[in-house]
Amino acid sequence: MAFRRPDSFDGLGYRGRDDPIYGSGYPLRSAGQADLQHQHWVTTPPDIPGSRNLHTGDRTPQWEESLGEPAGAAALGGWDAPPPGVPPVEQLNRFTGFGIGLVSLFTENVLAHPCIVFRRQCQVNYHARTYHLTPFSAVNVMYAITKVQGVKALWKGMGSTFIVHGITLGAESIISEVTPLPRELPHRWTWKQLAGHLLLKGLTAVVALPFYCASLVETVQSDIVRDDSSSGLLDCIREGLTRVLGVGAPHSRRLLPLSSLLLPAALHAILRYAIASSIQRVVLWLHQMSRKQKTDPNNPLDTYFPELVAVWAGSLVADVLLFPLETAFHRLGLQGTRTIIDATDGAVAVGSGSSPLVLPVNTQYDRFSDCVHSIRRKEGVAGFYRGFGALAVQYTLHGALLAATRTVLNVHSVLFLKINKKMHLCS
Repeated sequence: MAFRRPDSFDGLGYRGRDDPIYGSGYPLRSAGQADLQHQHWVTTPPDIPGSRNLHTGDRTPQWEESLGEPAGAAALGGWDAPPPGVPPVEQLNRFTGFGIGLVSLFTENVLAHPCIVFRRQCQVNYHARTYHLTPFSAVNVMYAITKVQGVKALWKGMGSTFIVHGITLGAESIISEVTPLPRELPHRWTWKQLAGHLLLKGLTAVVALPFYCASLVETVQSDIVRDDSSSGLLDCIREGLTRVLGVGAPHSRRLLPLSSLLLPAALHAILRYAIASSIQRVVLWLHQMSRKQKTDPNNPLDTYFPELVAVWAGSLVADVLLFPLETAFHRLGLQGTRTIIDATDGAVAVGSGSSPLVLPVNTQYDRFSDCVHSIRRKEGVAGFYRGFGALAVQYTLHGALLAATRTVLNVHSVLFLKINKKMHLCS
């Protein structure tokens, strides 16, 4: 049985005889008859640009006449295609956001670490006559310590801080999975959801407490008495587990049990999170209210910078308000650990001045309330703010980096507008 090809078959499908492209311009073809005028066409449809069935220099009618497309747009590959060598706007914004995230993490965890180390040393050093309430005295002593012990003296314990951050994130994720406590608050939350969310933050701080105490020891311990051969990256985990289990190297009898530190740790974590989050929301709300024009989601200056400023302001206000609580908490966590810290009065060598190079921490507090009353009675209200100058230096550096980031984003915004304008002109 012989199959007959329909007369309207053009190679890949059926087209009606009334097709405006193929109806009148192309007469019917058969196996034994061919029109000499269109002899260069074969059975494959002529709507494939660059088809092998076309002779050199021939172009299909669709390529030349479809929708009146100009030759310049066809050369660019379509209306939406960017000019050659110009990256897409979304790719630029994504790269900008990734870079800003890295800069923010570097500032909070690396650049600010020397200020955190010196601040904690001042908080636990109740012997010091200088409280370092201003950034000028703090910078001078930090420079003196670095000059004698090297640059790494103020970057000690940085690995343990990353470990504590990882344990905190992991504990928060696990607790939120096995309990109904929400890890994130919805846009319209209830008081029950808020209480559960804050409870989750407190439980996370309690789980990370022993490792936080071990990291505290590593950050304030002087490099002069540190044994580099026995120190490792995972010492924070080992020391935290030994403190929980009560095994390992013997500590002083003044070492407080972890149960005495649960309330200060949970209270500090909950209050810091609540204050920082509230300030962030207020700053973002004020920014939106102050904007006369609608924010452009494609402008990285409107997308990333307000959030960076809000995080900076929230952390600053929370650390300033909770500085006395942090001082008492750090003294309780370090008590009985036989830790020797650097002198924070400015002496750089034994016998060169008024104080020794290092000194031990020998506090004898019974509980959190006893620590608070003892600091207020013996050191005054200013005793709660020892090392406040280092905190001022930390957030000053962070603010300066934010200003530099804003400058970079301004340059990026100008580049974005030029690219966007060029793309519109080319289209």
